Amino acid sequence: MARARLTRRRLLGLDRSGPPPPETLRKQPLNPWTLPNAIGFVRLALIPVFLVLGLNSGDGRRAIATVVFAVIAWSDYADGMAARITGQYSRLGALLDPLTDRLLVLSGAVVAWKYELLPRWALAVLGARELFMLVLTQLALRREMDLKVNMLGRWAVWPVMSAIALSFMVETWVTDVLLYIGLAMTLAATVMYVQDGLRHLRGQERGPSS
Repeated sequence: MARARLTRRRLLGLDRSGPPPPETLRKQPLNPWTLPNAIGFVRLALIPVFLVLGLNSGDGRRAIATVVFAVIAWSDYADGMAARITGQYSRLGALLDPLTDRLLVLSGAVVAWKYELLPRWALAVLGARELFMLVLTQLALRREMDLKVNMLGRWAVWPVMSAIALSFMVETWVTDVLLYIGLAMTLAATVMYVQDGLRHLRGQERGPSS
């Protein structure tokens, strides 16, 4: 299958038209030894480092913890660009990337909760949503279904991450607004994931001959 031409919009992740790379689909080999996956492994390994630094910061606003959080968040963009530039797509990368993002959001929410840096009710809803998505993804994999990441879900990550990161630096109403915007987008994206899953299940029940 010929790959789409790597335009600037596609390189930056703004153009995601067309089918996903075949290497990322179900039943493909994991192929862990790629440059994008190396970045993903580093991101994953830094999450417990962030948690230790953040939870032992005294007030949640330790500079080094904030830097580590920001590096993990922004390197998500780096591994995606590395995959598009090198063509080193993999099944493992398709699974590892959203898992790392969810764990980072949960970790940031835990630190923000401990020091009351953001509204706890919103953090509770956010945490519950991320846990729900982890369970939903596992159920989908058992049903031999891939949950395609929708654009609303992709964009929702940024106000959420920005709210958490900014709360580690300053106390401002802006963090609450960003969190509420991100939470609304995230919940809307979750509804879309559930709808996709239900459509897939109905298709399975009807069978290929219907």
